Amino acid sequence: MQTYHDTEWGVPERDSRALWEKLQLDGFQAGLSWSTILKKRDAFREVFRGFDPETVARFDASDVERLLGDARIIRSRAKIEATIGNARAYLAMLDAGEDFADFCWAFVDGEPLKGDGVRVPAKTELSEEVSKQLRKRGFKFVGPVIVYAWMQACGLVDDHLKGCFRWSAS
Repeated sequence: MQTYHDTEWGVPERDSRALWEKLQLDGFQAGLSWSTILKKRDAFREVFRGFDPETVARFDASDVERLLGDARIIRSRAKIEATIGNARAYLAMLDAGEDFADFCWAFVDGEPLKGDGVRVPAKTELSEEVSKQLRKRGFKFVGPVIVYAWMQACGLVDDHLKGCFRWSAS
């Protein structure tokens, strides 16, 4: 967890595919610890074929069954089916001329929002709005708490605390 915090968490991510992957992983984390997801991240990447949305969007019922049988990942039918549906939603946005990274970063005017360095909220009005807009585009497992954790992880929001070495670098 320390390495993840020190090198990944809160680092601005501007690649559409990487943003989408992290959103899917945060969806799988719902109800679980983030350390569980980190331990399984490589397996997730393998079974979801590098989180390539075009590939995942073509997954069918046999792929769902294959994934449900793989003990290396979280075997939740709802989360697996949501990931496949989210790949399709991602591609629908792309087909409509809406780049996922541009969509994400537009909520913060292209720059990370700086937290107060004292508290780390579970959700905000902004995460509620982002969640609403994602759901409007067909995404699932994107509630405001999941979305806020994802926004933090991807550096859309900088919630490093005062006293953390990353606070001064923010």
